[in-house]
Amino acid sequence: MNYTQNIEGCFGGGRLALPDYTAMLACTASVLNRLRAQYADGSLPLLRLPETHDDLAACKALAAHLVKDTSNLVILGTGGSSLGAQALAQIADKYRPIGLPREGAPRFHFLDNLDPYAMDAVLGQLDLRTTRFLLVSKSGGTAETLMQALTAISALQDAGAGKHLKHHFGVITEPGDRAMRRLAEQYEFPVVEHPTGVGGRYAVLSSVGMVPAYCMGLDAGAVRQGASDVLAPILAGEAPQNIPAAQGAALAVVCEQKLGATIQVVMPYGDRLERLAMWHRQLWGESLGKDGKGTTPIASLGPVDQHSQLQLYLSGPRDKLFTMLTQDLAGFGPRAKTADAELAYLNGRTIGDLAEAEQRGTVETLIANTRPVRTLHVPVLNERAIGALFMHFMLETIIAADLIGVDPFDQPAVEQGKVLAKKYLQEMR
Repeated sequence: MNYTQNIEGCFGGGRLALPDYTAMLACTASVLNRLRAQYADGSLPLLRLPETHDDLAACKALAAHLVKDTSNLVILGTGGSSLGAQALAQIADKYRPIGLPREGAPRFHFLDNLDPYAMDAVLGQLDLRTTRFLLVSKSGGTAETLMQALTAISALQDAGAGKHLKHHFGVITEPGDRAMRRLAEQYEFPVVEHPTGVGGRYAVLSSVGMVPAYCMGLDAGAVRQGASDVLAPILAGEAPQNIPAAQGAALAVVCEQKLGATIQVVMPYGDRLERLAMWHRQLWGESLGKDGKGTTPIASLGPVDQHSQLQLYLSGPRDKLFTMLTQDLAGFGPRAKTADAELAYLNGRTIGDLAEAEQRGTVETLIANTRPVRTLHVPVLNERAIGALFMHFMLETIIAADLIGVDPFDQPAVEQGKVLAKKYLQEMR
């Protein structure tokens, strides 16, 4: 198994009553049937991505273009156009700010937030002669990404690289008359299609994730295979109790209804799953937060948040469902040596030994304090496992949306801010 889910920590001792959960789980059968029908008729393209192979050659070609003779690869995109790639970068050990690239491999930079100082630093400190940019925008009209792209183009032109711009850029966007595509045509940037019908926050299994995966030296096909593993029991007609994503969705909804758990804390142990939690935060919040409904996703991180959040989790309001992402950490990392008697408990232990002990201790402490806790355990964190987690959480979100009666694929509330931003920009002198 790529991961195993355990929900036993959500029952008894002032937590959920099993009949309440069982009744909610039974309600997921109808959406599972609909997902099978949508797969069959192709009306939900996301479900066909795991088995798709004919786009991978184009993804691999764009990746080769971007990493050739490259010292730095800057990925410009926001939200779903970047967070999935960041999660992939962590399992490839290419996200650490203190990390150094392997010889002959580029260093990766994700500018997913529009910050003038960060863009100044990238354009001012990197060697632009050997820096490449991947521009990702589903709509092709994302103002933040277009602004970053235009400033990068200008910087390269000012540095004398105006005649060679096509060697410095690659684009992922939907087909059609779009600003990003017009920009690509103007400068002859190579383009890979963003699939239509797949929303940005659900796009990690598409070219949006596959091009960066190839750039990082990952097996993109294995990422999709992991997703296929998770989807398979649904397509095979398995009952809800055999579908981990259905269990998770039912758990989240019934915890809100019966326990007032309006907050869902996703807490991985170890840095390599930290951006996955941030990816989940957007997926869950933007998909379910509508019409006064939905629960608030919180991305936490262990062991560090034992020192900043655990007091609140254990002794604060009882309004949270905890999802702990655990790994096999024991035996990994450097080993401590000391003759200090007071530190004897650390002598001979690895960093991973302590992290795993703290991981186990936190889960058991939350349960002992009657907080509802589920664990998703990932024995080996690789491409197949991360693909499985991506699909698990996307399916869980879609199923939960059905249970609370919202559309998981739109985001109407964010459009007003975009309209006002354009208005205020036009008013500036």
